[in-house]
Amino acid sequence: ARDPGTVRPGGRTARVRAAVLRAAGDALAEHGFDRLDLTDIARRAEVGKTTVYRRWSTTAGLVADLLDDMVEQSVRRSYTGSLAGDLRANVRLVSSTLNDPRQGPLLRAVIAAATGDPRTAQALRRFYDRRVGEWAECVEDAERRGEAPAGTDAYEVVRAVAAPLYYRTLVSGGPLDEDVEERAVAAVLAAVSAGVYVRR
Repeated sequence: ARDPGTVRPGGRTARVRAAVLRAAGDALAEHGFDRLDLTDIARRAEVGKTTVYRRWSTTAGLVADLLDDMVEQSVRRSYTGSLAGDLRANVRLVSSTLNDPRQGPLLRAVIAAATGDPRTAQALRRFYDRRVGEWAECVEDAERRGEAPAGTDAYEVVRAVAAPLYYRTLVSGGPLDEDVEERAVAAVLAAVSAGVYVRR
């Protein structure tokens, strides 16, 4: 069974869910996972505390639902007609998200929480599996067009092109600018052409 609150409600309860998830995202962006509190979320969302505890019961369950909602609301993959164009669109989307004054801190808080909370880690993996899976289609399209060798691992290509941005954000620091984006795309395109990502 899924954690309480991770099944999307319909009807009038959708408004409550939207308010609570917005409040949870704001709280995560402001002060991280460790200080996330369901009572505070209820206050921010202007809903009854009992409603929040009954539907989500734990902060991990709430974060899991938030991540599911982020996938549902996220920008869909681009169709530019070329692998270079599609990967560039992906990198720019990742960069703009990480640079966003709300989404950037929110994602960093969830990633940090996932290192110590198994349920948050599971929810985060599900979030990225769904996002990577959607963008992997651009590599599969490129393979059909002859832009990538047969047997190219589409998921690994998408993970690889975004990895330098996450490393810079979480580890080394420094701005995420156009130069960083272009180097990430150029490196992965060269590796694709060389067959680095062909499944062995």
